[in-house]
Amino acid sequence: MIVAFPMAMRILLRVLIVVAALAAPASAHAARAQAVTVLAAASMSDALSGIGDAFTRETGTAVRFSFAASSALARQIAAGAPGDIFVSANAEWMDDLETRGLLAAGTRGILAGNRLVLVVADGDRASHSEVSTPPDFDRLLGERGRLAVGDPDHVPAGIYARQALMAWGLWDAVQGRLARADNVRAALALVERGEAPAGIVYATDAEAAGKVSIAGVIPDALHEPIVYPFAIVAGHDSEDARAFVRYLTGPVAKSILAAHGFAVE
Repeated sequence: MIVAFPMAMRILLRVLIVVAALAAPASAHAARAQAVTVLAAASMSDALSGIGDAFTRETGTAVRFSFAASSALARQIAAGAPGDIFVSANAEWMDDLETRGLLAAGTRGILAGNRLVLVVADGDRASHSEVSTPPDFDRLLGERGRLAVGDPDHVPAGIYARQALMAWGLWDAVQGRLARADNVRAALALVERGEAPAGIVYATDAEAAGKVSIAGVIPDALHEPIVYPFAIVAGHDSEDARAFVRYLTGPVAKSILAAHGFAVE
């Protein structure tokens, strides 16, 4: 027994060394392949989810998404919420974070563009023509109906909608009849469920919806350009975050965005 015990110890040590050698690369890979967390505008949910899936298949790195109104996400980032990348539906909220020093320097870019459309609940044919004259909202909404929009006080789609209504000279008449939603998808849902007879939403969301019709495209000249800026959040400028940002501007991501109706260069 006295002689056999050291031999058993040597065998055990060899086994432990082999196990440690095998485990080390796996641990290192796990450390490199931490999930990238993306905080993104609700209107980007379908397209970005597809891009995230493609990225994960190619790289093995998981991508987690949190979709909401750009305003809500910007406030979360300012409050210290965890997130590696921010994709906004307008420049204003990205500018706010950049002014606060909350974006990683040199990582900001433009992902895509979009358009505004007027949608109705009871239409049977989509129109992709621009709305040439201001809509008759008294007729569209009826006596008690409301116009569904993202909240113009902070939701980008609602801010663009307010700009268009002001350009038409209709803001004062319509603002009291707005159904203000927390994000553009929620505004669209009001029209889909028949809770609002009409709404102003992004073209990409309207095209994907099955229970609304596009009554017309709102001219771009009536509002600021609809763009989706992105950037890495300060303190989260990792190799994986950089890799996903590069992927966002690559050919696969552009093809997915275009397939969902976004304007890409």
